[in-house]
This record gives sequence, structure tokens and C-alpha cells, in this order.
Amino acid sequence: MLTYTEMDAITDDYFIADGKKAIDIFFNDCFALDWFMNKKKGIWERPNGGQRFRIPLSYDGQEGDFYSRGEEMSSDDRENLQAAYFLPKNVYSNATIYRQDELANAGEYAEVQLLTSRLESAQKTIRKKIAVNIYSLNPDGDKNLTGLRSCCFGATGTPYGAIAEDDLASSDGTKPWKAVNVTTSEAIGLAKIQTLRSLAKISNGASGKPDIGMTTETLFNVISSVLQVQQRFTENKDVTAAGFTNITYEGMTIAADDYCPSGYFFALNSNYVGFAIYQGGFFAREPWGKIPGIAGKSMKIYWDGNLVVSNRKAHSAHSNLL
Repeated sequence: MLTYTEMDAITDDYFIADGKKAIDIFFNDCFALDWFMNKKKGIWERPNGGQRFRIPLSYDGQEGDFYSRGEEMSSDDRENLQAAYFLPKNVYSNATIYRQDELANAGEYAEVQLLTSRLESAQKTIRKKIAVNIYSLNPDGDKNLTGLRSCCFGATGTPYGAIAEDDLASSDGTKPWKAVNVTTSEAIGLAKIQTLRSLAKISNGASGKPDIGMTTETLFNVISSVLQVQQRFTENKDVTAAGFTNITYEGMTIAADDYCPSGYFFALNSNYVGFAIYQGGFFAREPWGKIPGIAGKSMKIYWDGNLVVSNRKAHSAHSNLL
């Protein structure tokens, strides 16, 4: 049977073999994970430590105006909150081999196969835990991720990133930290997507509207069929190369994500959303060791971070599309 040192060495080899092909398993069945965590689009913070992730707010809401010679100008800071704070969330998965399985798979080749199959299963487990939670509606203090539904559908008085909507209300009545959503039941169509992008428009120019759309395969197929008839779309080659079905329409890459909840469409501006992950928590591996009190060996994979947003109003979502 393999020693712990041999198991650790095989594990290291597994993750660096074939140009680190095994690393792709963490990302290859969830568009959101691939786009924001693997390709590192948008916010990408890797702090060394801290009890919370500090994400500086990114919006324009300060005093400013034309002025004439000698006229007094305001130096007021209209926004007294300068950052959102997201709690780190901690996820793990096991790779476990019981003694009986070792005996049944005696021989170097069979043992290596058994070990690598357990590693792959552990990768898929932690990937699924994170991917499902990307779309969650958890409050700040929940142990699971503070997901996209928390961003787009959180209640007015419920803090998101330690800030409630009214905490950032400006003197002109606007709410830069407002959750932007549509909940009416209606059929999906190009007009619905355009409406979501307009609702989340935060500035003029190319980066002022959401550039990423994520939805279910069912809803994606409806949109894709409409655009194919009209021949009004292209494909994002990077997304296609990663294996995800997508179309690009009016500057927005729309992709089907199997983890997106039924009936939902998320319109995200990738300049203002992403991940914060501890330096020591990006799918970190624990060495193989004995399972206390059980005839078996185990190692764990850890992920310690959270989905973070720097401008809540830059994103929108629809929850009831047909």
C-alpha cells in the first residue's frame, strides 16, 4: 500500500500533469466559475488575511458642478461609506480511501488510479458547492456564499456587504447600493434583456451597462433561436473554447450556466463583481493522513473566499422568466 509521502507526491503530480489539466476540473462545468475565478474577469482580490474582505465602493456620487471665478466650491463628501465588507466563506471536500479499497486495488497502477479518481471526485464536490452558492440568496452572516440573488434581490433593510440600501441614500434621493431586479412573470425576449441592461446602466460609454448575461439552458435556447433567425449575434471565442454555449448580443456575452436557478436571468457588469479569496484558500490541499478511529486515509481541499461586489446597482436580474 502507498505511504502518505507517496500519496502526497502522486497528488502533486496529478495537479501539474498535462499542463495542469486537472485544475480545469474546478471550473469546467460552471460558466460563472470559469469567467470570474478561472479567467479572473472583474474583481480579483487575494488578501493575505483579515476577518473581512474590504471592497472599495466604485460609483460616482460626489459633489461637482461648473463654477465661476472666485465662487466657493463644495468639498463635502456625499458618501460617508467608502467600502463594502464581505465575510469569508469556507468550503471543503474530502478525498477518502478506506483500507478495504486499498486492499481490493493492490498494485501500484491500481492504487494510483484509485487515488486520482478520489481526487477528481473531491474537486467536483467542492466545485458544485461553490457553483450552486454563486446564485444564492444568503444574508451576510450565513456560512454559505453571499450570492448573486443576495446582490440583486436582497431586501431593502437587509445589509449586503455590511451595507443596507438606505445606508447609501444620497441627498438627491438616489440609492447607489440599491438591489435592481424584476419579478413579474413574463416571457423572455430581447426586449427583456435590453430592459435589464438599461436598469443597471451606471454611466455612459461601453462599460456603463452589464456585459455578461447568465441564465438557464432553457431560457438561453429561446434567446439563441430568436437571434439565429435574425442573424444578430456572434460568439465569444474565449467562452466557446472553454466549452460553454454562448452568444454575444449588443456587447453582452450571454451564456447558459447549469447552476443558474430556473426562470432567472442575471445581467452583470464584470467591472464590479468578482471574487475575494485568501492567499492560502484557493483550492488549497491538505496532506494525506490517517482518519482518526477509522481504517482509512484522507485529504481535504479547501476554498476560503466570497463573491464580492463594488457597485451593487451595476447589476440586475429577472426572477420569473418563461
